[in-house]
Amino acid sequence: MINVALPKGRLGEKVYAMFAAAGYECPSILENNRKLIFENEAAGVRYFWVKPSDVAIYVERGAADIGVAGKDILLEYRPDVYELLDLNLGRCRMAVAAKKDFRDDTEKTLRVATKFTRIAREYYAGLGRDIDIIHLNGSIEIAPILGLSDVIVDIVETGKTLLENNLEPVETIVPISARLIANKASFKFNASTIEAIAEGLKGQIKYD
Repeated sequence: MINVALPKGRLGEKVYAMFAAAGYECPSILENNRKLIFENEAAGVRYFWVKPSDVAIYVERGAADIGVAGKDILLEYRPDVYELLDLNLGRCRMAVAAKKDFRDDTEKTLRVATKFTRIAREYYAGLGRDIDIIHLNGSIEIAPILGLSDVIVDIVETGKTLLENNLEPVETIVPISARLIANKASFKFNASTIEAIAEGLKGQIKYD
């Protein structure tokens, strides 16, 4: 039985649809209940729903053999897992955003508000820019408005939230999408099974 960690929410539902189309369906997962674990012995899979940011932890520590996590999580937390496949789902980008009238004064330390501190730090280190990281967990868009920061580093999907708060994306750091990941030990002992699942999913990937 291969244990699969799925991210709760809309993304997870799309991911499960890909697994089902690839031959790894589990009808009980579609029932309206509060269960978190579902299995189909015939297909050899057991699914469980977890918070999206926790998927990589379950996989890294072996509670799940495989799972689906956003590239943002993999870049920020660097879990010790194999990244097997880009599913081309949940596409967005990690970007720097600022007030529309912002002009960067390179003589001063740049104040950066973000919950993605590693991504921000590495990005600006690559530019040789001196920064002050302000770690926030939510409502990051208001930081520049209230003068807490000069810019923010955050995930941008449509840019609508930025626009409504008089902000705009000024630089793209990296594109983000959902990735199939595997526990290293599980992959070693179940390589053929996991590779077969990955191959099945590959056939379900939709490109624009």
